[in-house]
Amino acid sequence: MGGMLRRAFLPAAFAPLLHSEEYKYGPDSFRQPGVPQGKVSKHVWTTSSIYPGTVHDYWVYVPAQYKASEPAAVMVFQDGSGFITETGAWRVPVVFDNLIHQGAMPVTVGIFISPGVLPARNPSEQGRFHRSYEYDAVTSRYARFLGEEILPEVGKSYNLSKDPNLHAISGSSSGGNCSFIAAWHRPDYFRRVVSFIGGFTHQRGALVMPSQVRKFEGKPLRIFLQDGLADQNLQSNYDMIAALDGAGYDARLVVGTEGHNSRHGGPLLPEALRWVWYDWKTPIAKPLKSFATRFLDPETEWEQVSSGHKFTEGPAVDSKGNVYFTDIPNNRIHKIDHATRAVSVFKEDTGAANGLMFGPDGRLYACQNGRQRIVAYDGAGKETPVVDGVASNDLAVTSKGEIFFTEPRAKRVWYVAPNGARKVAHEGIGLPNGVRLSPDHSLLMVADSVTRWVWSFQIQPDGQLAHGYAFHRLEMEDEVGAGQMRSGADGFTVDTEGFLYVATRLGIQISDPAGRTSAVLLNPAGQEVSNAVFAGPDLDTLYVTAGDKVFRRRMKRQGVFPWKPAKPPVPRL
Repeated sequence: MGGMLRRAFLPAAFAPLLHSEEYKYGPDSFRQPGVPQGKVSKHVWTTSSIYPGTVHDYWVYVPAQYKASEPAAVMVFQDGSGFITETGAWRVPVVFDNLIHQGAMPVTVGIFISPGVLPARNPSEQGRFHRSYEYDAVTSRYARFLGEEILPEVGKSYNLSKDPNLHAISGSSSGGNCSFIAAWHRPDYFRRVVSFIGGFTHQRGALVMPSQVRKFEGKPLRIFLQDGLADQNLQSNYDMIAALDGAGYDARLVVGTEGHNSRHGGPLLPEALRWVWYDWKTPIAKPLKSFATRFLDPETEWEQVSSGHKFTEGPAVDSKGNVYFTDIPNNRIHKIDHATRAVSVFKEDTGAANGLMFGPDGRLYACQNGRQRIVAYDGAGKETPVVDGVASNDLAVTSKGEIFFTEPRAKRVWYVAPNGARKVAHEGIGLPNGVRLSPDHSLLMVADSVTRWVWSFQIQPDGQLAHGYAFHRLEMEDEVGAGQMRSGADGFTVDTEGFLYVATRLGIQISDPAGRTSAVLLNPAGQEVSNAVFAGPDLDTLYVTAGDKVFRRRMKRQGVFPWKPAKPPVPRL
């Protein structure tokens, strides 16, 4: 093909990054006189708890300039046996020696790891090969394997920097895909990515990644992608670079004419490393253009408000914009004064109270699961039983004083009339958890913790729930723990436009009134969130409970007082 025809295949924004079809190795890929040579050693990892029973061969490259007194940068390569050799396509030790000597990259310890194998029981049997299971999965599992097992093991022998800004990760094909996914899920481990002929396709669900890039609050990453016009994965890299560019990431895609091979990527490696490591002493900034910026100021961060608890849950807002929350194991309800940030104990001995909600009568309703009842507290903390003999988790209180509450283990949602009469309003959701009213109190939404769905029901005059659908679709990892798929959807809140802010394993997921996940706010300080509420006098501050802490953040949206019905605007469809 001629050059003009090749460019015709490319979006205009990417055309300047089209690489020449003359793929010749430059001087950085050959041994040069006077350049100190690093050393390579081989190791075997056999005691993984994340991939039990597997064997991983790995090699460690240590540059000649390494000093034990100075923390070294780290770069991990997948399919390590192919990258470590000096006579193959990549020649990483040679390139590292040259670039480190030139000062084009920091003093960097290289870790080259091969995919795991479950060894056969005897010579007449075949082992199980884990490459796709490890590399193609859209989950944080492989990143944890590196961050919790391999880096600490290598760190026993070498002084590795703990700064994720000095951690890079790379690979080719599924290894390139894996490198991006590992950094995406755990930017606290890796922030620089070099992916050769990676494919964000449907092998194990990676086709969702460009969508997540657009939706998720920005992460501090720098990404280098390479592919070829003859590679079937090329369109997925176009999709990815478009998403990265749209969200404001420091990212680059270089496209050549080759197919799914290393003929282009091998000679390109020095250029890729120079780019991904440029200005490495300056921390990589998070981008500021993802969909999440419609809901918050991207330059703000989560602010810790309270800590030292055992497990926080059930945040509720009072009429002055202050927040009450539960510490379930300590049997306490705390109050946060929004203006002063002062945290006080509102009530002791709460019967393992979980969900909280203020009602139209000004009282604070609480699910006392430990005492199998729902109670209401007045301003002085005086407790009045409202419903006895129920295993309640979370609740919503209507403007008429009606109560809806979830009973997760029984898979039930209950209705309680103002006179105390109760009945099962719905039965059968996998694990009903958080429950909230729409701004106008016409709909009841119920989060299912074991699936990706928040259910939506229309409330009938008699309190029955009708026309229920698994309506709001949440993002989730392809697995958690031993193959268990679940969103972990817990408590949530709503804003004046009817958007849901759902606490999940991945963070606060914002779902629009049509049921689409519009944005995802990252978990604060690595703490998994359990619930959320808008508070402050203008209801423009989002409070979240997370582990033993409570955090808050200013938003561009406003919440609603749950006891005051208000019709939201017609949603965009």
